[in-house]
Amino acid sequence: MHVKPDEEPPRSAPERIILIVEDNELNLKLVNDILEFQGYEIVATGLGGAALKLARRHRPGLILLDMQLPDISGLDVAQQLKGDEQTRMIPIIGVTAFAMSGDERKVLDSGCDFYLAKPLKIIDLLELVKRIIGGNPS
Repeated sequence: MHVKPDEEPPRSAPERIILIVEDNELNLKLVNDILEFQGYEIVATGLGGAALKLARRHRPGLILLDMQLPDISGLDVAQQLKGDEQTRMIPIIGVTAFAMSGDERKVLDSGCDFYLAKPLKIIDLLELVKRIIGGNPS
């Protein structure tokens, strides 16, 4: 579900909510559909600038954060989230198409707790999500 930063938050338990920050509509739809099918509630945005406000409002159990966003870098978004008292404890999976030497370290150093390279392997994504916030949330 696409939610604007000022909309009313969902009433689900936080551990069931995953915030996806991804500007590519096809990637977003794929990940959204897979995670919803697994019983998670999705809050999504294509803009890094909206991530902190959405994370504060919805208190997700996990943030799936693309590193290349149209407005600000995912690295900067991760630093903002980890630097904010209200959101610093939310686990972040940094996702990037850049899988060159040193990129994983750069993503983790920005504040992301985990790293996945694109193209995403759905099994790896689901295993990591279940490891972080648990499976079968519904």
